Amino acid sequence: MYQFIRRIFFLFPPEAVHHFCMNYMRRLCSMGIYRRVLSSMYGTEKLYNPQTVAGLVFKNHVGLGAGFDKNALYLRELEVLGFGAVEIGTVTPRPQAGNEQPRLFRLPEDKALMNRMGFNNDGVEVIAQRMAEWRKAQQQAANKQPMIIGGNIGKNKDTPNDLAYADYDACFRKLLPYVDYFVVNVSSPNTPGLRELQEKESLRKILVHLQKLRTELGVHRPIFLKIAPDLTNEQLNDVAALALEIQLDGLVATNTTVTRHTLSDAGKIRAAEYGAGGLSGAPARARATEVVAYLYARLGNKIPIIASGGIFTGADAEEKLKAGAVLVQVWTGFIYEGPSIARKIATHLLQSKK
Repeated sequence: MYQFIRRIFFLFPPEAVHHFCMNYMRRLCSMGIYRRVLSSMYGTEKLYNPQTVAGLVFKNHVGLGAGFDKNALYLRELEVLGFGAVEIGTVTPRPQAGNEQPRLFRLPEDKALMNRMGFNNDGVEVIAQRMAEWRKAQQQAANKQPMIIGGNIGKNKDTPNDLAYADYDACFRKLLPYVDYFVVNVSSPNTPGLRELQEKESLRKILVHLQKLRTELGVHRPIFLKIAPDLTNEQLNDVAALALEIQLDGLVATNTTVTRHTLSDAGKIRAAEYGAGGLSGAPARARATEVVAYLYARLGNKIPIIASGGIFTGADAEEKLKAGAVLVQVWTGFIYEGPSIARKIATHLLQSKK
C-alpha cells in the first residue's frame, strides 16, 4: 500500500510532502480512536526488547535520526509509529532559516536523499518550551515505557569556530531538563566550516566543556558525538582515542556523506544537477557499516556506538549490530519504506534473538 502512496508523494517537492504528511498525522493523533488504530498498525509495544545504553533504557533498537523532527513538533506521532528513540534538532541557539530552497532532493534510482538544509530550526528557546510541554504530557499520561528523546545540538552558521563551544553550551543548558541524552553535531556538511570541528583538539574543547558543565549543573545526561563517514582512518583513530581519554558516553556513526562514487550512473547525473549536499540512504550503507566496525575494533564495549546510514530493513539493522553497534537510527529508510519501518525492524531483531 505504501509503495503506491509513495509514488504519488514523489510527484511533489520533498519538504512540502514531509510537512503535509506529519501535520496530517498530527491531526489524526489528536483523536484518541485514530491514535489507537495507528498504534495497533505500526506500534511496537508488543515487541518490547529493552536495550540499556549509557544508563538509558531504550524500549527497542530503532531510533529516528536527527533532522526529521527538527523542532520537536511530532513526538507523539513518532511514538505512535513505534520508535524507541527520536533525536530532535539539530538545534541551534538562535532560530535559523537554513539554506535556500530547494534543499532536499530524492534520488529514487538509488533509494537515496540529498540535503543541504543548513540547520533550519526554531531556535533553542522555542524548542525547549515544546519539550517542556511534551514532558508534562508524558507525566500526566503516566507512560510506563516512554520514548527516549535525544537533543542533537549545533552552532549557528555565523558563529566562528573558535566560539562554537558557546553555542553548544547554550543549547545544552536550555535542553538539559527535557532531553534524555545529547548528540554533539560537528559533522553536517551543510554548515560552512563545521566539519573542521571534528579535529581532535577542537572536539576536546567542546566535549570537555560540556562534561564540566554537566558536572557543575548536577544533572547527568549522556553526551554522544556524531561523526562523518568521510573521515580518514587516522581521523577515526583520533576520535576513538579522544573518546576513551575523556570517557565519552557514546558515538553516532555516521552522518551524511559528501562523496558520490557509490551512486549509480543515473544517480550521479541527478546528483550533479542538484549540486552540493549530504548524501544518505542505500549508497551510504556500506561505508557507515565500515566506520562502525572500525571504531568497534578500537573501542570494544567501552564506548557504545549508535549506527546510522542506509538502514531500510531488519537485515540492514542486524548488519550494523553485528559490526558493533548497540542501537540503530533510520531516516532515509523511513521515507522509502514508510510508517511500518520501526515495527518491521523491531520484529526482525526480536525474532533473530530466538
